[in-house]
Formats: sequence, C-alpha cells, structure tokens
Amino acid sequence: MKQSLQLRIGQSLTMTPQLQQAIKLLQMSTLDLQQEIQQALESNMMLEVEEDDLPTLEYREKQSENSDQVTSEGSQTDMPDELPVDVSWDDVYESALPAGDDSSDSAEFETFRGKTQTLQDHLIWQLELTHVSERDYAIAVGIIDAINDDGYVATDLNDIYQGLLEQLEDLEMDEVQAVLHMIQNFDPVGVGALDLADCLRLQVLQLPDDTPFKADALDFVSRHLELLATCDQARLMKRVGFSEEQLKGVLALIRSLDPKPGARLQEMDVEYVVPDVFVHKVKDQWQVTLNPDIAPKLRINPFYSGMIKRADNSQDNVSMKNHMQEARWFIKSLHSRNDTLLRVAKSIVEKQGEFFEHGPIAMKAMVLRDIAEELELHESTISRVTTQKYMHTPQGVIEFKYFFSSHVSTEGGGECSATAIRALIKELVGNENPAKPLSDSKISDLLNEKGINVARRTIAKYREAMSIPSTSQRKRLI
Repeated sequence: MKQSLQLRIGQSLTMTPQLQQAIKLLQMSTLDLQQEIQQALESNMMLEVEEDDLPTLEYREKQSENSDQVTSEGSQTDMPDELPVDVSWDDVYESALPAGDDSSDSAEFETFRGKTQTLQDHLIWQLELTHVSERDYAIAVGIIDAINDDGYVATDLNDIYQGLLEQLEDLEMDEVQAVLHMIQNFDPVGVGALDLADCLRLQVLQLPDDTPFKADALDFVSRHLELLATCDQARLMKRVGFSEEQLKGVLALIRSLDPKPGARLQEMDVEYVVPDVFVHKVKDQWQVTLNPDIAPKLRINPFYSGMIKRADNSQDNVSMKNHMQEARWFIKSLHSRNDTLLRVAKSIVEKQGEFFEHGPIAMKAMVLRDIAEELELHESTISRVTTQKYMHTPQGVIEFKYFFSSHVSTEGGGECSATAIRALIKELVGNENPAKPLSDSKISDLLNEKGINVARRTIAKYREAMSIPSTSQRKRLI
C-alpha cells in the first residue's frame, strides 16, 4: 500500500479547558466549590479575595519604601551585630513557625472530629463503674457485643454461652443469665432485652410502685402483648379480663414506653446544609438572591498584573501570564455558575409560587424540560444546576430537585404533582379516626372526588415511600 498525505475539512465538537472547568464548577455543591476556590487561591498567585479594606498598589509600595528607610527604635527589624554569649537565637527572635509537623499534607484542625459514642461504649462505661470480677466482666463484654443499635440482644444466649466457653472454663448458663440481668439494669431502661415483650417488661418494672395500672400493664406485656395486633377491643377485654377503664389505662401506659431504648443513644453525624440562594417575600413578590457567603469575590492581583506589563519575555514572565489567563478563566466560570444558578432558581420560584404560599399541597407538576425550554438551556445543564443545590425558603431549606416530580391527570384535563398527592395523603391520614383508619381504596376515592385520578396501587406506593403504616397497623383501640 502506497502512503500518501490527504487534507480533509470537517466539523467536530470539542470541549475546551474553559468549558470543562465551567461544567465542573456548575455541578459542584457549595462545600466542594469552597474547597475548589481555596485550592485555586493557593495554587494561583494571580488570584486573591476581593475585599473593601485591601490597600491599593500605590499605598503598599509607599509603605514598603517607608519601612526600608525608617524603623522604630528597639524594633526587631534591625539585627544586632552579635548575640550575647549567655543567650541563644530563640531567646531574641521568636520563631514564626508553629510547633510540630510542618508537613503540607497534615490535616486541618476543622477536619478533626470527636469520636461518636455508641450504645456499646455507653454500656462498657457503666460496666467499668460496676464492681464485678474479671470473669463476670468478660461475660458482660460478650453480651454487650451482641446488643444491636435498638438495645436488644441480637444473638441467642446459647450462642453467646458457646462462644464464651473457649475463654472461660467451667462456665455455666446461669452465670450468663445472671450477668444479663445485671446489664438489664443499666441505662437506658430496657436495654439488653431479648424481645419486645421483655423490653416493655423491664421498663414497667422500673416505674415507681405508685404508678397507676403498673401491675396490670406488667401482666399484659408479659402474657398478652400479641393480642394488640388484633385491634379488637371487645375480644381483648374478654380475653384479658380488664374493664374498659383498665384497658384504657394499661394501653396509655404501654404507649408511654420506648420500644427501641438504644436508638436514642445513637449519635448521628450532623450534616449542615448551606443554602445557595435565599427566597423571601418583598411587597407581595417573591425575590431570589444568591447567598454571598458561599463563595468569596475574587479578582486579579493588581500588584502581580502590573509586574507583567513591566517585565520582559523571560520564562518567569511567561509563567505569570499563564497564571493570569487561568485566573481570568476561573473568575469567568465562577460568574457563569452564579448567573445560571440564579436564573434557574428564579424560574423555579416563578413556577412554584403557590408552594411558597401554601406548602407542598400546592406543588405544581414540573420537569427539567420545562425550565430548560424557558431558559433556552440543555436539560443536562439544568440537572447539574439542581443537583446538591439548596434554597432557603419560608418552608425550610429545600433542594432544587424537590420541585421536580412526576404528575397524574385530573378530570379537568390538568396535571397534579406527585408531591402534592403525597401531601394530600399525609393530610388525610393525619386527620383520620384512629379507631377506623382510611384504607388505600378509601383514600383513592377521596382523591377522585377532588378530581385527582389516582389508583389504589399508586396510593399504596406513595404511602410506603412516606413510611406510613398500613391500615391495620394504624388502627388504635383507644
């Protein structure tokens, strides 16, 4: 095959570095953006934070000249000719470097976090304050390791006993049960229970003796707790032998107990959300403003940019020019991000004005395409803008994605948002009679009466998504 050279003219779509940087900043969350800006400030000499009180170039040059000519008497800007014999260098000049490792890879102070205390840590702490033998301590540690986050012993006692036999000789099952009873007296009340009935029994036992219906509640949770699932008041009173007043008192006492005593001790990592925009009402009009604290104002350093104009074409000057071009691209991409974010937020607020007035029940059906067509942007751009972006509203801090949802048809030919339907279901369930809760079919009929065509299966799907129990589980006897 003979080699030859050919010229071809064609069009192709390429992503320039500027476009890649703009897309990268656009899809960043607030925290990621702040880290990116800090990294750019540290790596690019031409970037600096724009502040009102920053001195001008002429003022800084004048101050530099004055400091070279005049120094205060006794100031440490003058170096002595020689040090006294009986002192060291550090006695005269304090080191400006912090003590410890000066590695640039060391973690910042803000990143250090205290260790989260778990339920096991809380129980071990109580165990160490209790006077027990080494043998009982080893048994207690084995039991505490088997307690789950809700406070229940998740492993069978026989399995715990078999596991402890390898490290404790002549161990008996009675010893394990005795140590378990000791742990069941620890805080929180009800911890170390084997099942729900045992957990409620432990909590009733630690109530004061003068608590009304304590004896009846203790007998009920020990022998008849499974009858609560029937939700049949007449059958329950006949089976247990309680009067209506006794049954009301016992059920009220049981409802005051905690079925998961260990859950409230589990400390969760708190994630603070910084809103990107603020939505507030001014003269009956909803206004959208950017959060000024999410990103500092950047500018080109005038001192270094002035040096470029006076310098030659040396390698250092070329490097400074490259830094200056990168700084301009970064500032332009940052402005483009803020402008697009504000435009999208204003469009959402304009379309969902009823939501800010009346809450989720007034949410309108909206998809990404609606915003993209109005702003003449691509759907992928709208998706990047609305991901991990939040707005501070009178209804709370809400993610942009929350305003986009599917829809169902109405009798009038309109559309109803899925968010509004979930809010209606939650309102209906909240106002229902606990003795006769609404079924999914009944909720579907009530929504159909309002002109919203929703099938029973759709109601069940929305109800499960909101963690609302079924009709039988919501039914209450008293």
